[in-house]
Amino acid sequence: MAVTIEDLYRSYGILADAKDNLSQHKDAYQVIVDGVKGGPKEKRLAAQFIPKFFSSFPELADAAINAQLDLCEDEDVSIRRQAIKELPRFATGDNIPRVADILTQLLQTDDTAEFNQVNAALISIFKMDARGTLGGLFSQILQGEDIVRERAIKFLSTKLKTLPEDVMTKEVEEYVFAETKKVMEDVTGEEFVLLMRVVSGLRVLQTVNGRQQLVELVVEQAFLEQALNPADPDTVDRLLQCTRQALPLFSKNVHSTRFVTYFCEHVLPNLSALTSPVAELDIQLEVLKLLAEMSPFCGDMEKLEANLNMLFTKLLEFMPLPPEEVENGENSASEEPKLQFSYVECLLYSFHQLGKKLPDFLLDKVDSERLKDFKIRLQYFARGLQVYIRQLRVALQGKTGDALKTEENKIKVVALKITNNINVLIKDLFHNPPSYKSTVTLSWKPVQKAEAVALKRPSTEEMGSGGSTKKQISPQSRRDARQIYNPPSGKYSASIGNFNYEQRGGFRGGRGRGFGGRGNRSRGRIY
Repeated sequence: MAVTIEDLYRSYGILADAKDNLSQHKDAYQVIVDGVKGGPKEKRLAAQFIPKFFSSFPELADAAINAQLDLCEDEDVSIRRQAIKELPRFATGDNIPRVADILTQLLQTDDTAEFNQVNAALISIFKMDARGTLGGLFSQILQGEDIVRERAIKFLSTKLKTLPEDVMTKEVEEYVFAETKKVMEDVTGEEFVLLMRVVSGLRVLQTVNGRQQLVELVVEQAFLEQALNPADPDTVDRLLQCTRQALPLFSKNVHSTRFVTYFCEHVLPNLSALTSPVAELDIQLEVLKLLAEMSPFCGDMEKLEANLNMLFTKLLEFMPLPPEEVENGENSASEEPKLQFSYVECLLYSFHQLGKKLPDFLLDKVDSERLKDFKIRLQYFARGLQVYIRQLRVALQGKTGDALKTEENKIKVVALKITNNINVLIKDLFHNPPSYKSTVTLSWKPVQKAEAVALKRPSTEEMGSGGSTKKQISPQSRRDARQIYNPPSGKYSASIGNFNYEQRGGFRGGRGRGFGGRGNRSRGRIY
């Protein structure tokens, strides 16, 4: 006979009045558990009554949890929400990982209110037992369906950082790191980024040793022991993502040497052959920017001279020779070389940073003819720079506030910062012997202090970053550009600003795991 509303209230009354003798009324609790087989009203009451007396009947624990789980999977969303809301009351002792596992599976719901309720329930049991809750979450991440795995990882990446220190203790954080390393053995690109966000935020890893461990985690994903296949967009994408994740971890004590070495030995030689993972990404500039950002943190390098030589060779490719002059001193009618300012800024900066480690490179390691050729190119580039810098300063003269926020002026502000940076670095290399003492802030890096810019003679540090361009800034005829000198046209990359793109797959073979299907609503009852 089906359980009725009256049966449920009667059994509730018996248990409520029993006080210390609850365990003697097992039959009454069984009636409440059987309420899940009734109609909508009976189910709603059962969803509230089952957890209330759950702890008093350990022999019926499995039946009670399974009954509540049936309600969590009911067709009526209001019943599901009520049952989910009450699930944390089952989270006692050894049941916590099991309840966490159930809640993690329930993250696959497409109902927004229900999804939020699952999140709230997980947070509440986190505060009861963080380690036990994480056990349930990681169980599903490692073994669950893809949709559950995806949402569980997103839950960790957004919620862990909101939990207080008394919940996320040192031991709990160490457990998170250990389990994350297991998950990292087989991840997609998006999962990798999210999991790095999880572990990078752990307080226990905010030490030199901790950051080094994080770098090692990234190195394992980057496949730095393998040669680069520049034609494979997934391989290129993996390298980009891993380098991006490693960058914030590098410091004077946590070195970027392995990444810088890999870029010099495998990426620069294949720069023009790189296949971009997304169409709108200037892949050559992207890798040059990454190399530039890493170069200040490079430690002792085994093949420093060879790597400097590769940087030097690549720099020459982007620094053109001046056009040949005909007999009357006029420039030939051939097309003027294009100055790739954004590329040169990256390469010059990287060369300048690594050059500090071998200051006699240009003096003793480069033959005289090649050095002479380099200085001609530097001089030609420097003369073109001076014209652009003057033009940009005139264009930005007196502009402040909103006037600097127009797209055109944002481009000019960044262009001025790029040209100023190159100018400073070229001056260092013109010293005899070459100097490596000047410091510049890369044009796409944020300035430390935002200030309104009134441009009389703006310095590098005063120029803010932002904006991007596909325009070429062509020089106008000016008296101070002597008639015998026809400056080349210049190019600022369309990717001046930070570029963010959707993460692709391609990590560890795309996680080709085989899982048993459990259906849309059935959680498989394996726990």
